[in-house]
Amino acid sequence: MKLKGTKEINKKIKNLAQKIYRKHKKNLGDLCLIGIKRRGISIAQRLQQELKKLTNQEIPLGALDISFYRDDLQMISLSPIVRGSEINFSLQDKIVILVDDVIYTGRTVRAALSEILDYGRPKKVELLVLVDRNHRELPIQPDYVGFKFKVKKEDLIDVFLKEEDKKEGIYLQRR
Repeated sequence: MKLKGTKEINKKIKNLAQKIYRKHKKNLGDLCLIGIKRRGISIAQRLQQELKKLTNQEIPLGALDISFYRDDLQMISLSPIVRGSEINFSLQDKIVILVDDVIYTGRTVRAALSEILDYGRPKKVELLVLVDRNHRELPIQPDYVGFKFKVKKEDLIDVFLKEEDKKEGIYLQRR
């Protein structure tokens, strides 16, 4: 079942960029965006474009591959595809906006935080997610949320983005 489409997603990303700008307009030089591969990167790229419209500044953008930091690696695949992280700037004393498509248990974010700290010591890390579907297993809460859906633990929320999937939307699969 389709919950949200392209127009709603784009409007929400624009709104999230405005929230980031309002919160950090006095320290934009300290700001950077880090997208969690795969779809977090596409969302972070869109946020970067929206922030550039607001600030005329190019906010640094990096990509995080958390494959080796996951605590459920064997549950996902015997041979995971590892693409590697791409962070070509220092995170030391930066305000990192960590971007992902969906937050569920909090385990992906925990793995991302572990990897970020291997790159340096940021001043602060804030979490932005397009979708919060609840059912956390770890005490991790996002600072910025696009959409919040109350779904059963066994239900799936899928985010498709044109950059990755050639179609776009947020979908619910009942199980």
